[in-house]
Amino acid sequence: MASSYHPRLLHGDVSPSPSSEELLQWKSGITANPYRSYLYSYPHKTAYRDLEPPLPLNELWRDEPAESFFLYMHIPFCGARCGFCNLFTLPDKRADVHARYVDALERQARQWAPFTAHKPYARFAIGGGTPTLLAPDQLRRLFYIATDIMGLATDKVSISVETSPETLTVEKLEILKDANVDRVSMGIQSFVASESAAIYRPQDPDIVYRALELLGRYDFPILNLDLIYGLPGQTVETWLYSLNQTLSYNPGEIFIYPLYTREHTIVKPGDLDRQEDIRLQCYNAARELLERHGYRQYSMRRFAKETAESHKPLLDYSCQEEGMVGLGCGARSYTRGVHYASRYGVSRKATESIIADYVAAERYDTADYGIVLEPEEQKRRFILKAILHSEGLKLSQYTERFGTLLWSDFPELALLTDSGFGLVEDDVLRLTGEALGYSDSIGDWFISSDIRERMERFVLP
Repeated sequence: MASSYHPRLLHGDVSPSPSSEELLQWKSGITANPYRSYLYSYPHKTAYRDLEPPLPLNELWRDEPAESFFLYMHIPFCGARCGFCNLFTLPDKRADVHARYVDALERQARQWAPFTAHKPYARFAIGGGTPTLLAPDQLRRLFYIATDIMGLATDKVSISVETSPETLTVEKLEILKDANVDRVSMGIQSFVASESAAIYRPQDPDIVYRALELLGRYDFPILNLDLIYGLPGQTVETWLYSLNQTLSYNPGEIFIYPLYTREHTIVKPGDLDRQEDIRLQCYNAARELLERHGYRQYSMRRFAKETAESHKPLLDYSCQEEGMVGLGCGARSYTRGVHYASRYGVSRKATESIIADYVAAERYDTADYGIVLEPEEQKRRFILKAILHSEGLKLSQYTERFGTLLWSDFPELALLTDSGFGLVEDDVLRLTGEALGYSDSIGDWFISSDIRERMERFVLP
């Protein structure tokens, strides 16, 4: 049942409502450029700086109020760098380089384990990069580090591993199965060879089909497949072809990503100026098709079947992603008040240098690069991590967490309801189905001026 009050009238808020012209102008600013910024983390790592003095991790984690933690391992190696990628990853297939890196990851884990052993892990993910690029013995070793060193209970923890078609083998899938992995995520991006080539991702469709056939034999509880729309040379028709090919394998989850280009990626923003921007058309077509096939939309990117779930007795874990313990070079760690990581780079020279420093280090017991979240930023993060998902933001949880009222702290959020982009139902503020498609521009609009300024001052190495 929808609430009858208007947010601006709640608790005596008499701030003037915007005129219809002002509302139209605000909404036009959101819809005119829906892909201006990919908000997958807040604050973004480009807002991080040197922490002076460095913060001792034993104190940081001792005071973390999260009831359970999320363990993440980052493997920063790929077979090749895709044209759209600005993640912390290095194209390097050398087994000796991988082995030295995992040595360092184990060394880091042994130092971190005492800091986080007082609370259970609810989730575990291995990402990258491409974790299954590692040799079988190194891949197996990651699970040893998680269980024997970090204390992970694989029968009670959701375990997710990222992979790619060309790195999947029977031996590696056996390792994942033995480790009780319940979610495998594979990036396909496109089933059309020319579209993959256009983003510098040489990919034989036959290898993709072989990998999907292999995955089907192992019947992981959740199979997630990733696709990208708006690729050079792509049409709505070829996009739907890739989506229908994906649906034929009946994955539990499908993530659809709009193509983003930046000056430091291989595919540059100007490279797409010669073609029509079809991303919004592709998104809307995908929403309609996926809904017809029984997929529920959870965010702008994630669509899943109701049956796509782990069969383990899982602990609760906050959707706000606090208590994130990030092992490995490039991994971020989140406590309620501090986010920290290694330095960020995209170029080969920068990532090689940062990884080399990580591998050579003997101590990993301080946070020396990150951001301390002031109360307002903690609030913004809490809001963004909720409203950009279909579940929305429970107003009473916000008040319980921060001791203040949402509409008093951020009256500008009433623009969502005034414009028809948001609604309040049963104590929950959520975006409408239409507005979910503009999540990135809504997120970008809500970023604080301080964080935006820090991000704009960031100079990528």
